[in-house]
Amino acid sequence: MNSWISRVGTVSLVFGLVACGAPKSDDSTASADKGLKVVTTFLPITLFTEAVAGDCATVTALIPPNLGPHDFQATPADVSALGKAQVLVKNGLDMEGFLDKMVESVDNSELVVIDTSKGVATIDSPEGGHDDHDDDHDDDHGHGHGEINPHIWLDPLRAVQQVENIRDGLIAADKSCEEGYTTNAASFVSQLKDLNTEFSAQLKPYAGKTFVAFHDFAPYFAQRYNLDAEYLVDLPEMNPSPADLQRVAAEVKSSELKALLSEPQEGSQSFNALAKDLGVEVVVFNPLETGSEESARNPQTYLDVMRENVANLIKAIGG
Repeated sequence: MNSWISRVGTVSLVFGLVACGAPKSDDSTASADKGLKVVTTFLPITLFTEAVAGDCATVTALIPPNLGPHDFQATPADVSALGKAQVLVKNGLDMEGFLDKMVESVDNSELVVIDTSKGVATIDSPEGGHDDHDDDHDDDHGHGHGEINPHIWLDPLRAVQQVENIRDGLIAADKSCEEGYTTNAASFVSQLKDLNTEFSAQLKPYAGKTFVAFHDFAPYFAQRYNLDAEYLVDLPEMNPSPADLQRVAAEVKSSELKALLSEPQEGSQSFNALAKDLGVEVVVFNPLETGSEESARNPQTYLDVMRENVANLIKAIGG
């Protein structure tokens, strides 16, 4: 079996499924007992899976929307939830570094794992990050990014591939709802492709420009739209060194940036202080690693947030 749809154990799956496209019951308890039971990891993977699943499956996020993968610590309740799941959908590329050990620890020989990064062209992380970063942040919980940058979801066309991987994985696990998964995925893929066309037109005048984000989440987005992405720290929980601040200050001055791109979950005092010293603003580019409970249930969140990101990016590079 392909690596992106891996089966833990060999026991065959037996699913109690609702008909494709059938409306979910108003009773939340009854609804929770219907359809394929799918667990996702963090926000973008949850959004993509919700878009594909529709009424064919019940989707539950393992990581609460207000936490990113870097901050997550599994509880016994999380392990129990994963033990009851039929399918697990992950980003892959070591974004969820804690996950392999967690899957091994649960008593669920029937669990199917969908790796949404299968077949997606990747970008290597800078070797060892910036030389002056403190290696102590390659923590004991497996939250480091590793050799490959995992933020593939921030490129709408790579997101298309992730959605298609989710579609194929759910169909393989649940043939009875193949039509529903196929139709739902096609609709969302069309929206993602339209989004890419929109961004390509908006960002074409800025080809070759540099922008600076707080952490290293933007290389796929930058590559797609012929931009250069710099960053202050490798991982969001890191504190920048003096050399980091000097490097970014030099980049801002040479690029004539109007703003630095912060993240809603990372209110870095040092980042804000740097912007003040350089006489530039701080605007938000949301990497979608966290969100609200409400936003996590609506796939439209991805489209809306990405549009806001592009608008802020254009401000940052002088549009």
